[in-house]
Amino acid sequence: MPFKIAEIVESGTLARREQPVIPVPGGLAIRPWAATDAPAVYEAFQDPLIQRWHARVAESESEALGWIEEWRASWAGERDAYWAVADAGTDEVVGRIALKCMLLADGQAEIAYWTMPTARGRGVASRSVTALTHWAFTEVGLHRLELTHSTANEASCGVALKTGFALEGTKRGAGLHEDGWHDMHVHARVAGDGGAASV
Repeated sequence: MPFKIAEIVESGTLARREQPVIPVPGGLAIRPWAATDAPAVYEAFQDPLIQRWHARVAESESEALGWIEEWRASWAGERDAYWAVADAGTDEVVGRIALKCMLLADGQAEIAYWTMPTARGRGVASRSVTALTHWAFTEVGLHRLELTHSTANEASCGVALKTGFALEGTKRGAGLHEDGWHDMHVHARVAGDGGAASV
């Protein structure tokens, strides 16, 4: 039975090409993960704030390397896409950004991120979200990006609003954290929305 609506983004659009490096204003770059980034990932997941909002804990650099291998392989599967956010001059990892739960045929994905403790307060998350959002809409052709976070995560809410992700509502008891179920804010941007606030 034929579909009446064409795929928004054709299957294979990402898998057919190399995962790109995306420049970020202010001296950052969104780039594919490398095996040499394992110490930085391990260090990030020792941070209590990152641990608070994530279900995983890295117990060793070798475990972090396994995650990186999974992240790198996910590109070909076109379900998730993970990048390191790095200083463009030194290549030092300052964060992570991802498009998760991609449904290319429906033109949708969820954006997620974290920032290294030493890089906070410099607009790393906001600038990276803005750059990846622009790429997802203009280069890939996605139609809608969601950004979800615990209602208790005020910093993430600030990033979402600063980058033009409108608050659409609250999903009650939708996120399980170490301390129990959290209500989750749902933010979104749709292709054609006005530009994000400058970062």
